[in-house]
Amino acid sequence: MTSRHVVVVGAGPAGLAAAEAALAAGARVTLLDAADRPGGQYHRMLPEAYDAARPEVLQHGWTAFDRRRRRVLAHPRCAWWPESPVWSLERPDPARPGPPRVHVLRGPADGGGRPRTALDPDALVLAVGAHDRVLPFPGWELPGVFTAGAAQALAKGERVVVGDRVLVAGTGPFLLPVAASLLEAGSEVVGVLEANTPGTLARGWARRPWELAAQAAKTGELAAYSALLLRRRVPYRTGRTVVEARGDGRVEEVVTARLRPDWSVVPGSERAVAVDAVCVTHGFSPQLELPLAAGCALRRTPGGEFVDVDGDQATSCPGVYAAGEITGVAGAPAARAEGALAGWLAAEGAPDARALRALRRSRDQGRAFAERLARAHPIGAAWPGWLRPETVVCRCEETDYASVRRVAADRASSGTRVAKLETRAGLGPCQARICGPTVAELNARLSGEPADRPVEGLPAPAPHRRPIAQPIRLGELASAPDPPYHPYHP
Repeated sequence: MTSRHVVVVGAGPAGLAAAEAALAAGARVTLLDAADRPGGQYHRMLPEAYDAARPEVLQHGWTAFDRRRRRVLAHPRCAWWPESPVWSLERPDPARPGPPRVHVLRGPADGGGRPRTALDPDALVLAVGAHDRVLPFPGWELPGVFTAGAAQALAKGERVVVGDRVLVAGTGPFLLPVAASLLEAGSEVVGVLEANTPGTLARGWARRPWELAAQAAKTGELAAYSALLLRRRVPYRTGRTVVEARGDGRVEEVVTARLRPDWSVVPGSERAVAVDAVCVTHGFSPQLELPLAAGCALRRTPGGEFVDVDGDQATSCPGVYAAGEITGVAGAPAARAEGALAGWLAAEGAPDARALRALRRSRDQGRAFAERLARAHPIGAAWPGWLRPETVVCRCEETDYASVRRVAADRASSGTRVAKLETRAGLGPCQARICGPTVAELNARLSGEPADRPVEGLPAPAPHRRPIAQPIRLGELASAPDPPYHPYHP
């Protein structure tokens, strides 16, 4: 009897755990990632030629990650495909339900003539993660304004600092590791600003406090980051954020302001701070392109829309499992538990009741933490008050807030697709990955329509629904594909 072929998309904490569990259950695994090294954002590694002498000093949990990475990549039944983005998923014939065919490009993103091939898995695990969500504000399109995730990626993956004097602002615990990465890479962090007020934070974190006992590891991380900020005399402020960036050709200063609980600006609280870079994040948006292409159902939570999974991490699409931040943003330990559960069950391993109970317990604790995180760090409803008519909302197409308001006021143009064509918001190179949720929310508010209104018969969120999930050149698309890959006949 041949073992099952499990394809895992994403080599972050969830994807590596899924690959390890599937291998332990006897499956053959093909592990794909668009990056050249495994680890994802959480364990982003330096280029091989510049490996750190003591990486455990730079990253939490490095030793355990390094052991798992080596076990997985050296396993004889594992095929590791770096620099291999999945650009499309092809659903099977409805008469033969099963996971979709996985279309892959292989090679560096800036390389030419990347070969494309296809995989026909027995089971598919999606662990593609999330990216920063950033709300627009006047001047956010200036050079020197970075998402917090991009700044951390440069600091951790290249040891490159985004500026000498940097301000970190937004909401969520992610602000702290970003500030730590910048300090360790050599930047001066002039402050960390949490937009939510002390009352909002206290209500979110103090709810059912006994559940926090299961998050002892996160408490340790928080203490380490806080100690670093104290040693380096970096101020941490709550109820304040960046509402404007200014500069001639690049950021030279930012305007911060005190916020009410709904994120409306307290008049007279504005302060100018001289910086040469600012890093902002307002939570995370799950990368839903591949789950939606596979036909996976979504669920709405206080923190946004995520892939809906059952107790086995199975999605609504037969043979497709999901793990990590696409099911809810709960941190690396919860992602690893979800990944291990998904990989084991995707491989149809022999049940180990005790191990599965432990994984499910860890996963459920992670889900409870994700709910707490969303309640403690919500996006305030009054944030559009920061905007001016000339504020750029879609940076790719330079669509301003006045254009969005004008289209929303016209009932004939307020449909999402019509609005996109009239304003061009979401039609640029990022294909609405950055501005899509924001434009949809603004359009819904201004037109008085519900934010999750179906668009031409398609369920929300429309910005993530596209047949081509990653950029592919026309020449690559037109060239003859390689024969479908099967692990039993490499």
